[in-house]
Amino acid sequence: MIASAPSRLAYIDWMRGLACVLMFQTHCYDAWLGGEARKSTFFMWSQLGGTLPAPLFLFLAGISFALVTDKLRQKSTPAGQIARTTIRRGAEIFGLGLLFRLQEFLIAWGWSPWSDLFRVDILNTIGLSMMLMGVVCWTVLRLSSGSRTCFALGLTAAYVGTAISLLSPLLWTRWRPHWLPWPLESYVDGVHNLGEPQAWLFPIFPWSGFAFIGLAVGFFLLSDGARKRGAATFALAGVGGIGLIYLARWLEARPQQLYATDDFWHTSPNFFLIRVGMLLTILAAAYLWCRWGAGQRGFSPFIQLGKTSLLVYWVHIEFVYGRFSILPKRAVDIRTASLGFLTIFLSMVLLSVLRIRLKGRGAEVTAWFHRPVKAS
Repeated sequence: MIASAPSRLAYIDWMRGLACVLMFQTHCYDAWLGGEARKSTFFMWSQLGGTLPAPLFLFLAGISFALVTDKLRQKSTPAGQIARTTIRRGAEIFGLGLLFRLQEFLIAWGWSPWSDLFRVDILNTIGLSMMLMGVVCWTVLRLSSGSRTCFALGLTAAYVGTAISLLSPLLWTRWRPHWLPWPLESYVDGVHNLGEPQAWLFPIFPWSGFAFIGLAVGFFLLSDGARKRGAATFALAGVGGIGLIYLARWLEARPQQLYATDDFWHTSPNFFLIRVGMLLTILAAAYLWCRWGAGQRGFSPFIQLGKTSLLVYWVHIEFVYGRFSILPKRAVDIRTASLGFLTIFLSMVLLSVLRIRLKGRGAEVTAWFHRPVKAS
C-alpha cells in the first residue's frame, strides 16, 4: 500500500487524527494551565493551533460527503434517495450533538446553566452542514446529468462555501436576525443568550463554509482528470493552498476593505481564505505522507484516532473540561499540563483501538459472560 497509491481513506483518517491531537492539546492547555503560564508564548501558540481542528473536521466531512454521494450516484441511485440517505446521516450527527449537550448538562447538574443545552457546538454544525449539503446536491442532481455532473456539484459547492464566508461579517453585525429567538439566532451568528456573537461557538456562518469547500474539493478529487494525475493532483492542491494564503494576506493588507467592520480571526473572508489554503496544504501533505512517507508504516496513532474521531471527541471532553477532569482546572504549570495532555492522548488511542477491535463483537462478549460454568 505504501509503494502504490494509499488507501482511499487513509489520508482522510490521518487528517482527522491530526485534528484530534490538535484539539486535545488546545483543550488540555486551556483547561489546566493557570497563573503566569496562561500569559506565556507557549499558551498563545497552543491556542492558535486550536483554530485548525474545527475547520479540519468540517472540511473532511465535506470530502467524505462527496465520496458517499458519488458512490451512490455511480450506482444510479435516484437523486431523491441520495438526498434522503445523506440528509438522514446529517440529522443523526445533529441529534448526537443535542444528546451530547444533554449529557454534559446532566453530568454538570447544579453548576451548569440551563442555557448550555442550546450551545451551538461543533457536532451541531457538522450535522446541519451535512443536511445543507444534501439539499444542495439534490438540487444540482435534479438539474444536471451526464459527465459534467461532478463538475457542477463541485462548482456549486464552492460558490455556496464562498457565499457563506462573504455573508458572515454582515450576519454578525448589521444583518443580525434579532427577530429570531436566541437559540435559533445562535445557529446563524453564535449569539447564544449573551446579546452579542460569541467567538467560542460554531454557527453556520462562517463554519459551514469549510464543509462546502471540502465538498467542492472532494468532487474535484473524484473528477476523471484528478484521478488520472494521481499524486500530482494533491501536489497541485498544496501549491494552490499556499497561493491562497499569500493572496489572502495581500488582500488583507490593502487599504480598501470590503467591509467597514469585520472580525479578522472569526468572520473575515480573508482569514477564511487563509484557513482554506492551510487545509489544502495539509491535505496534500497528508496524502503524500501516507503514500511515500511513514503515514501507514506500522501502527499510526493518527489514523487510529481518525477512525473513531467522534468517540474520542465525546469522551475526552469530560476528562479535560468536565467533572472528571484528571487535573485541577487553571491551576497547573506547563510541564504538568503536558503530562496530562500525553495521558489524554495515550488513553484516547487505547480507547480507539479497543473500539475498533470490539466493533461487531458484542454478541461474542455477551455469550462469554453468559456461558455455563463447568462443574469441577
